[in-house]
Amino acid sequence: MFKQFFLTEKNILWAIAINAVIIFLLYFPQLKVLMPDFYHLLEYFDVFLVILFLIEAIIKLKEFGIKGYFSEGWNIFDFFIVIVSLPALAIFFPGVVMPTSTSFLKILRLGRMIRLFRLMSFIPRMNVIMEGLGRALKASVFVMIALIFFNFIIALFTCHFFGHRVPELFQDPAITMYYIFQMFTVEGWNEIPKTVAEAFTAEGAEPSIFSPSVMAGLTRFYFIIVVTLGGIFGMSLANAVFVDEMTSDNNNVLEEKLDSMEKQISELKEMLRNK
Repeated sequence: MFKQFFLTEKNILWAIAINAVIIFLLYFPQLKVLMPDFYHLLEYFDVFLVILFLIEAIIKLKEFGIKGYFSEGWNIFDFFIVIVSLPALAIFFPGVVMPTSTSFLKILRLGRMIRLFRLMSFIPRMNVIMEGLGRALKASVFVMIALIFFNFIIALFTCHFFGHRVPELFQDPAITMYYIFQMFTVEGWNEIPKTVAEAFTAEGAEPSIFSPSVMAGLTRFYFIIVVTLGGIFGMSLANAVFVDEMTSDNNNVLEEKLDSMEKQISELKEMLRNK
């Protein structure tokens, strides 16, 4: 019974889910101040779960052997997380002072949260969803590459024309690519052009082919083109391709049913002709 508990995937996943909630609560500093006893209780529960996962690893090692245990990727990952979680047991030894370097191990313990992805295996038709996701990613990759290339070109133009006027946004191509992509997502589409236009207006009567007000208007028009091509058309096209491929499995089923119905209708017509 005891051994069966640790070898049952569902039980371990429940323990992982509970551990996720506990770690979530432990990251609230207010809880430690307002409810110190409850906070310490959560710490002990967290350590108890570390011991639970350690026992799970030991039982599985004994049950499947070293070679069988480490032949599965999830077991390797679980074993690594258990090892880096062991310093948490120092809570039972108040006199032991842990070195500050172990704080990095506490961050690694958050890797346990990745194990929650194993819960996805219980979702109905999960294999169909993952197949659809794979198809969608493959179909979208060329659109995304085109968007990245377009972002790269626009970033160079933007950095050249506006970098010296608005260095906080366009001082180099890398930062510029970030803000251009932000505009692709239709976020900051108003604030960024406004900032650049105000920079032109603030220059006053600087000698130029166009007046500052005209340059401010051209700047807004330039960013309208950027948002339209990259945001409205580009991102929308990527979303459309992604969704179309995700639902293509359902379309295939409908097409198969239609083909089957057409075949049956043809057979009925042939039978009627023969009569």
